[in-house]
Amino acid sequence: MTTMMITAMTLLMMPLLVVSAYNTSSSPSSSPSSVANRVKSVNYFISRECNYKCKFCFHTQKNTNKLGFGNAKLGLQLLQHSGTEKINFAGGEPFLNPELLGELCQFAHSECGMAVSIISNGSLIKSEWMDRYGQYVDILGVSVDSFDPATNALIGRGTGDTTKNQHVSRVLKVRELCAQHGILFKMNTVVCSLNHLEDMNQYVTALDPYRWKAFQCLILQGENAGGVNDLNDARELQVTREEFDAFIQRHSEQSALIPEPNTVMQNSYLLLDEELRFLDCSENGKIPSQSILEVGVERALSQAGFDDAMFQKRGGIFEWTRDRGGNNNSILK
Repeated sequence: MTTMMITAMTLLMMPLLVVSAYNTSSSPSSSPSSVANRVKSVNYFISRECNYKCKFCFHTQKNTNKLGFGNAKLGLQLLQHSGTEKINFAGGEPFLNPELLGELCQFAHSECGMAVSIISNGSLIKSEWMDRYGQYVDILGVSVDSFDPATNALIGRGTGDTTKNQHVSRVLKVRELCAQHGILFKMNTVVCSLNHLEDMNQYVTALDPYRWKAFQCLILQGENAGGVNDLNDARELQVTREEFDAFIQRHSEQSALIPEPNTVMQNSYLLLDEELRFLDCSENGKIPSQSILEVGVERALSQAGFDDAMFQKRGGIFEWTRDRGGNNNSILK
């Protein structure tokens, strides 16, 4: 048994901190959020590995590290005991590790009582995986930056050959799989210089997502800022706030649309890397905390740079559990 695992198990055996429910009559400035309220929704990058080469990616494949199921499971238990209600598995591309991803989804749902979501590029999602593990997933999000094969090729989603780029057809397949398994379908779009003039209304209406996040292309030092240690240089893909707002206005009739410019997005997500370290993006980079397996959630959280007020303001808490007793996921129109 590793030292890290022993430490995590010791933390789990400590008496649990009893936290009161958030008192809405208290102002955020005079009463800081409890740990339980700050960790309600956590994003866990299980690995940086990816099969795409998106030029604006800000969580690049700097290593191929990932925890085994045992340590990852302990991490989920620590989050559960601290108050996490929803876990989002991301990457990299999480489906490059389908067995680990599936087991984590099952454990998070069945043993930790968490809502489970996944963010994927959609290229590796198989019907067999969905048959086995789909029952444990509430929301499945797919990155959809364009419905034009040439634009997807330029961005790096799929093959660079514009005549063979299959990203859109893969998205359609995933949408159908979500409908078959009653999983809420979500879309994520990074608005950049290559797609900000595109009109996606017809396709978005047909896909009928539960939520559609539109993010302004974000630059983070050490990842995609073109520095010596950066794997990407996305500076030419940036759009102005005016260009981003114009994209949002063009799609304003889409009821599922949730716009997130840089000022909203950068610090309002609680991110855990492949070593279960919170990532502090507040200084325009990614500074990892100590691992929650070594120091626990509360201490690591103090190093996260997380803006929980912005998390609340952007609607970070929503109905994130699907209805398993009925059909709440409309079929592709």
